[in-house]
Amino acid sequence: MRQTFKLLPELFGDGAMAEIFSAERTVLAWLRTEAALARAQAEEGVISEADARAIEAACVPANIDLQRLWAEAVNVGYPILPLVRMIAAALPEGPNGRVHYGATTQDIMDTGLALQMGEALDHLRALLGSFGGALARLVAGHAGTVIAARTHAQQAVPTTFGAKMAVLLAEVARQRDRVGDAARAVRVVSLFGAGGTSAAMGERSSRVRERVAGALALATTEVPWHVARDGVAEFGVTCASLAATAARFAREVVDLSRTEVGEVREAGGHHRGASSTMPQKANPIGCEAVIGMSGTAGALSSGLFRAMEAGHERAAGEWQVEWYVVPLLAELAAGALATAAEVAAGLRVYPEAMRANLDAEGGLIMAEAYMMRLAPALGRERAHDLVYKAAYEARERGRALADALRDVAGPDDLASLGALPIPPESYIGDAEAICAAALDAWGDERG
Repeated sequence: MRQTFKLLPELFGDGAMAEIFSAERTVLAWLRTEAALARAQAEEGVISEADARAIEAACVPANIDLQRLWAEAVNVGYPILPLVRMIAAALPEGPNGRVHYGATTQDIMDTGLALQMGEALDHLRALLGSFGGALARLVAGHAGTVIAARTHAQQAVPTTFGAKMAVLLAEVARQRDRVGDAARAVRVVSLFGAGGTSAAMGERSSRVRERVAGALALATTEVPWHVARDGVAEFGVTCASLAATAARFAREVVDLSRTEVGEVREAGGHHRGASSTMPQKANPIGCEAVIGMSGTAGALSSGLFRAMEAGHERAAGEWQVEWYVVPLLAELAAGALATAAEVAAGLRVYPEAMRANLDAEGGLIMAEAYMMRLAPALGRERAHDLVYKAAYEARERGRALADALRDVAGPDDLASLGALPIPPESYIGDAEAICAAALDAWGDERG
């Protein structure tokens, strides 16, 4: 069957994540589950040791015809029945009737999915480490590099580029914790049979389930989750959230690399970000990809809330939402993080442009600093009004704020102001301490 070509993950997706959710690895996860089930049942006396060994030996990809598997799955609606029959076909009489003993389709598929989601989260944590490590180097290297903080897209007060990146680094550190939480939520065995009561497995069901979980390095549970999809939704939301964090960094780079701003730029290269018609262009194509992947992931993740609506003891269509959405969310999150890490690692930073932009409006960025210098003598409100008047004059007449202040302030006010102008470097508050705190919270994962 021909697959729809998806340009975004084809260009910027993550190969390792695509492999985790590949057809081959998906089937392998099901086979591992069937083999673990047979082993656990033998250990609890549900089936014989000889039958278990034979089933384990038969649960290998070589016994599965993928083309036939998918063709027969279309007819059944699910792939486990044909999978089990292919395993059984490789066995002699006796053990061939003990494959999938007492289990149901969703037991196998959900346990396989738990394995894949757990592996995916391990990979996402590693990618977070690379992204956070690159950010940490920016924080450490630019803790004192003064830049304009911007609120509502306008210059506000001075800060440092390191402090700006420190806020992102702290976010990545929190995401690292969320990935750990999500991994614990999804690494759970599913083995409760047709209606969620384990009736077919009998009184040894709990012990079998515990052994299967142990064999697959999953947590066990005494409550079924066939229709309780909150863990899967947490996985998807975590993926979308990780992509959004990467996109916040990417958006910052896009905005700071505007021609009129020019404070940072993606790493260059021959024809990197080139235009087919404008020879001068070097577009922020890595950041654009991250933003695109994040936007797509955010939209896709909403489908998992529909999957949570599954009713009774088995979904009737809601489950199928996950089949499409979960692998794509994982690949988009991985692609966004990997691309953001690459951009951060190669980011070109231009301190001289940052310093020049601080003077773009004649020092208006220092208005709060002047106000706070006047406030002890005048009170905050009077100081605000005085500096506001000076700022208005400065903007209307194209003058420096310090000069306008000299005109509007009285002799006593000027005495309170002290030396003018106030340099931006002297008004960065706790910026360097913020950098140190973010680096400390991140730890040693600096790449």
